[in-house]
Amino acid sequence: MCHHDGGSAPFTLETYADVKRHASQIVQVTRKRIMPPWKADPSDGPFVGQHPLSDAEIARIAAWVAGGAAEGDAESATPRRAHAAPRGGDWQLGKPDLVVTLPEPYMLQADGTDVFRIFVIPLPVDGTRYVRGLEFHPGNAKVVHHANIRVDRTPASRALDAADPGPGYSGLILRSADYPEGHFLGWTPGQVAPLLPKELTWRLDRGTDLVVEVHMQPSGRAEPVKPSIGLYFSDRPPTKTPAMLRLGRQDIDIPAGDSHYVVTDSYVLPVDVEVEAVQPHAHYRAREIRGDATLPDGTTRELIHIADWDFRWQHVFRFEHPFTLPKGTTLSMRWVYDNSASNARNPERPAVRARWGQRSSDEMGDLWIQVLTKNEPDLVTLTRQFRAKVAAEDVHGYEAEIARHPDDAALHDDAALLYLEVQRPNDAVEHFRKSMALKGPSAAAHYNIATALTLAQRLDEAASEYEQAIGIDPSYAKAHNNLGSVRLAQGRTADAIAEFSTVVTLDPRSADALGNLAQAYAMAGDFDRAQETIDRALRLSPPEPAASELTRRRELYREHRRP
Repeated sequence: MCHHDGGSAPFTLETYADVKRHASQIVQVTRKRIMPPWKADPSDGPFVGQHPLSDAEIARIAAWVAGGAAEGDAESATPRRAHAAPRGGDWQLGKPDLVVTLPEPYMLQADGTDVFRIFVIPLPVDGTRYVRGLEFHPGNAKVVHHANIRVDRTPASRALDAADPGPGYSGLILRSADYPEGHFLGWTPGQVAPLLPKELTWRLDRGTDLVVEVHMQPSGRAEPVKPSIGLYFSDRPPTKTPAMLRLGRQDIDIPAGDSHYVVTDSYVLPVDVEVEAVQPHAHYRAREIRGDATLPDGTTRELIHIADWDFRWQHVFRFEHPFTLPKGTTLSMRWVYDNSASNARNPERPAVRARWGQRSSDEMGDLWIQVLTKNEPDLVTLTRQFRAKVAAEDVHGYEAEIARHPDDAALHDDAALLYLEVQRPNDAVEHFRKSMALKGPSAAAHYNIATALTLAQRLDEAASEYEQAIGIDPSYAKAHNNLGSVRLAQGRTADAIAEFSTVVTLDPRSADALGNLAQAYAMAGDFDRAQETIDRALRLSPPEPAASELTRRRELYREHRRP
């Protein structure tokens, strides 16, 4: 998979002559189990594509080489297999339905540290498609170490790419770019994810961009990198949607010289799940990683164990036979790091303090687990509960990145949204203010600050910010609407009626706006006008549950009662 023409390995092993030339080296690296690069404990899984050599196979290779490495019967040799050519030739999964390529190559500098570059590639699809598979061609396997791929249904990533000279941009992947509906998307040398069963496709909508984070290592001379991605479509929507669970810590802080720094995390499943795949992730200082599932009866199943972690050989481990874990099972991870001089892979000499971060010189520690639930309600329960855990941990990561990049307005905006999600609105206010100080005032910036102030119950300040947003953009319907809600909470019903009336003028077919205006009339004691307004809202045929709520309130207004 790697040792072929154009592959990621430094030489080919496609012919007898190729192998003969490297015979002694093959004996050495197989004895040490450096090659083939299968890092997981052989007793785990079994995993799709698992191919570690047995002790007997390793001994057989050594004996063959010691005996002179005879060629044998050349006529009975297995035909050479077809391989994907990084320059865009053959595709291992077959001909793609769509191929997208970076429009112009990125030039990787000759020397220096590892480079992480984020490329944003628009997908030219006219309507909704369902994706069954994705194959990544690195565009220069010699220098591309691995790639993480996400999708962004907003123009936010595209805007960052456009603002940065040259192809792609440097920095962090935005929160708007995420893995699609519980699926792994990525590439490491020699790895091509198999096509998904048709019931597990993921949805691709018009206007979506692929956001590709590529890790590159300089080779000693300037190298062009021009990735291509092939997409394989299905004609049917998915009937099952997986969930992606992430165990890990983002408050990692390893003292220089610490040879046994341990990171742990755990989560108790609120529903039954079927485990499909796992993907561990860390950087150079991790030495041992372990993921387990402890069932309610106390028995433990090992999900993944790598006794000699190597950042260069990351992998998605997909179980050949998915298995069920019952509700109440504890998923856990335990990562051990060595930040001392004795770790030959330590990127710093001498060792320095290592904190969480997305650069390879920083450290990370995650265990991604892909699962399927029995039904849609269980999926909703699992994703809602787990999202709260992830958001709380992401706060640590964003604060760490902001400490390194205090002038990055996008980081402050994302951190503010996280603080709103974890119900810390006062912290959100501070980050939104810092973002506005960096980007300059705008209607949207004042609106964001006002929203956080409202959730913090700082209503006078919130009203002032909404008014400033409206001063910049008088047609800002959301700002008028939220200001109306603030005025209602302050008991200023006449002002609330004025704001909600403005919203109705700006958007006369908004049932929500009419419902809010009706509520303001009722709070002012004008129940006749409240009934008349809510009837206008109902004539717009709003969807459920809004229609039932409006009907309930209309009956209260008829009785001159407020909700």
